Amino acid sequence: MEIIEKIKTNKSIDNQTEIQKICLNKLQSNPLPNPKSEQWRLSNKSKLSTLLDYSVNEKDSKFDIPYPKNSPSTIRLVIGDNCQINLVEENYSINQLSEDKLVKYIKEQISCFDQNENWSDLLNLSLNSTNNTLGFKVSGSEIPPIEIFSHASSNSLNAKTLIIFLEKNCDIDLLQVNLGKDNSSLSQSTFLCLEENSSVNHGVVSYGENKSNLLNSLNVIQQKNSEYNLGSLHFKFNYARFEIRIKQSEGNARTNIKGMQITKKDEQISTYTKIEFNGPNGFLDQINKSLADDKSHAIFEGSIIVPKVAQRTDASQLSRNLLLSNLAQIDTKPQLEIIADDVKCKHGATISQLNEEELFYMRTRGITLTEASKLQLSSYFQEIISFIPVSKDRWDLLDKLLNEN
Repeated sequence: MEIIEKIKTNKSIDNQTEIQKICLNKLQSNPLPNPKSEQWRLSNKSKLSTLLDYSVNEKDSKFDIPYPKNSPSTIRLVIGDNCQINLVEENYSINQLSEDKLVKYIKEQISCFDQNENWSDLLNLSLNSTNNTLGFKVSGSEIPPIEIFSHASSNSLNAKTLIIFLEKNCDIDLLQVNLGKDNSSLSQSTFLCLEENSSVNHGVVSYGENKSNLLNSLNVIQQKNSEYNLGSLHFKFNYARFEIRIKQSEGNARTNIKGMQITKKDEQISTYTKIEFNGPNGFLDQINKSLADDKSHAIFEGSIIVPKVAQRTDASQLSRNLLLSNLAQIDTKPQLEIIADDVKCKHGATISQLNEEELFYMRTRGITLTEASKLQLSSYFQEIISFIPVSKDRWDLLDKLLNEN
């Protein structure tokens, strides 16, 4: 593992920034996560080693954005090559965060990091350069949709960091697209801060090409009366790991999550979520779906934490899984940690296969087995896809999943 060896000797990056030095120091004594810990025990060690066996590439090669920008009002950004944004319009503004503010914020986050639980973010920030960090503040109303792309170059590892502050009373649609090239690794860390009465419809779509890998972490802090809606989709990666950490800092906030991972061949894709309620009257509705075929492995582990201060929390976590092969594997573990005594919390998990009776019925009507399977899968996919803020006329995700994956 080339990167780990360089971290051990503190030679991973030349001309290190202050943030890189702090993270490298935290990683140096234990550069890899503990494989016996709950967060990492199911992770394929060989595939994780492959992800780390590339040289860091701080300069992105040019790439083709996968679908056209057909709306002039849509704001489209590509992290890398010193991407910047400063917009001041009649009803809203989007302003680049200064380097000082970014450093201050990241240092505050790092101070709370656990080496094992936050290993993905520590790795990302230890490898990330200033040119591959994008941070901005959004304020105002009638804000156009924002699309942000991160991509990896072939035969290298790219580390990208995104930080967004959403001021009071903002309402935005935000789409993140993470793209992996052949024989590549992408590390993406995202930090979202929602102030009072703000709302985000957030889509995260990640897909790769042959032998591409992804470490994707998402850290969200919600102030009171904020609403955070997340729709996510991960597919076509040799190895991918999506970590979601959401904290309702004062309670009285709403969180809705609908996510899906799709694995084929010998791929492994996992989702880990941790939702913390640090005040009363919090709300969570979470559904995670996994589809595993061939000899692949899909993983979901979810954690809901409700301390005594979080009275009257209403939280639901459901894991629904579809197993398409006898050789495929799905591990799922939704879990609750509740101290408060006045709550409504529930969790559950199901694993099933395609409905044989429905397939038979459709085949008796002249529909081929392939088309009948696609009809069932389209229903399974649509619940998640409809929650992702993507315009169908620009990129038909359902068609991509049914015909390209």
